[in-house]
Amino acid sequence: MITRRQAVFVGASLGLFGLAGPIRAQELRVLDSAPKANAVIGQRSSAFYVRFNRPVDHEDSRLAIKRDGGIIEVLHPRLESAPEVLFARAPTLQPGRYSLHWLVGGSPQFDGEIPFTVGND
Repeated sequence: MITRRQAVFVGASLGLFGLAGPIRAQELRVLDSAPKANAVIGQRSSAFYVRFNRPVDHEDSRLAIKRDGGIIEVLHPRLESAPEVLFARAPTLQPGRYSLHWLVGGSPQFDGEIPFTVGND
């Protein structure tokens, strides 16, 4: 596991060699999620995650469940998740159409939504 001090040192070293620019400019992409986009899940599903193509700042990121354009539940990503994963648990959801909204903090910020449906178990 890399400590914050090591990360700062590595980042500073990359900057000295002119390597930090391309790394910082890398676009954030979703590689996997639960639920998957447009999936139908059961009411008992409570684990939600988004896996990205690079590490994200767990403390400065957010997940939320939205329905009809409004936030119905703010989820708190677990800080112990893998560096590139935002993971959280949610309460049981009633049948209907939802989206998992994610926001990755930092500069620049990235956000997106993953639509899904909760079916009748």
